[in-house]
Amino acid sequence: MKITFLGTGTSTGVPELLCECEVCRSKDPRDRRSRCSLWIEVEDKHILIDCGPDFYYQALAHIHSLMDAVLITHEHYDHVGGLDDLRPFCFRRDLPIYAEANVCEAIRTRMPYAFREENRYPGVPKLYLTEITTAPFEAAGIPVIPIRVMHGRLPILGFRIGDFAYITDMKTLPEEEYAKLQGLDILVVNALRMDNRHPSHQGVDAALEEIASLQPRRAFLTHASHRIGLHAEVEKQLPPHVHLAYDGLELITDYKK
Repeated sequence: MKITFLGTGTSTGVPELLCECEVCRSKDPRDRRSRCSLWIEVEDKHILIDCGPDFYYQALAHIHSLMDAVLITHEHYDHVGGLDDLRPFCFRRDLPIYAEANVCEAIRTRMPYAFREENRYPGVPKLYLTEITTAPFEAAGIPVIPIRVMHGRLPILGFRIGDFAYITDMKTLPEEEYAKLQGLDILVVNALRMDNRHPSHQGVDAALEEIASLQPRRAFLTHASHRIGLHAEVEKQLPPHVHLAYDGLELITDYKK
C-alpha cells in the first residue's frame, strides 16, 4: 500500500495569509502546507481521504490515475471544499463518496446543482453519496474501519485500512475506539501546534501521548498550523519513530486485510 500526503496543513494553510512569522517566511518546502488530504493506492485501487480547497493543485502534482472512492472525515470546508474539482474523475462513472449522514446532507446543501434530478447541468461532478456509520464497510472492495473521534464537541471519523490508520481534527479519542487502533504499522494523527490549548484540535504533546498508548510501529503528525514551528526544529524534538508529515511525503506499508 502506498500512501501520499497531498496536504498536511490546518484550515488556513501554511503560509497563513498576512503572517510574517518565521514559519510562514520559511524557504523549506516542508513548511508549506496545503489543506489536509491523503491519497492511498492499494490492490490497484485508488482512494482519496478528504478533498479540500487545494485539491486541484494537489492532484496536478501527485495524482495521475482515476480514483475509485472518496472517504470524508467531516463536513468542514477545508475537508470538502474541493469536491467540485472531482469532475474529471467522474467522466466515465459516478464517483462514490463515503460519509456520515449529516456530512452527506451538508454536501448536498453546499452543492445542490450536483444532485438535482431535473435540468441537471451536464458538466457537474457525478458524485454518488453513500452514507456510512461507525460500522466497517468496503470502498471499491477495500475493507475500511471507521474510527469515531471527537473534534471538540463534533463527532467525526478517522479511517483504518489494513495496518494503516488516518485521524485528523481530533481533540479526544473515545475509550471504546482504542481497540480499533491496535497493531498498526502506521498511524497518522493530527497535531495543530506544540501545546494542547486549542478547544477542538490536539497539540503535539497530546498526540505523543496517544501514540505512546497505541504503540504503532511508525507515526506521522498532520493538520499542522504555522504555530507548530519550523519542520526541521520540530523533527528534532520527536521520538525516533514519530515524524512531522509534509506535503508530498510518500509512505509504503504492507497491506493486510
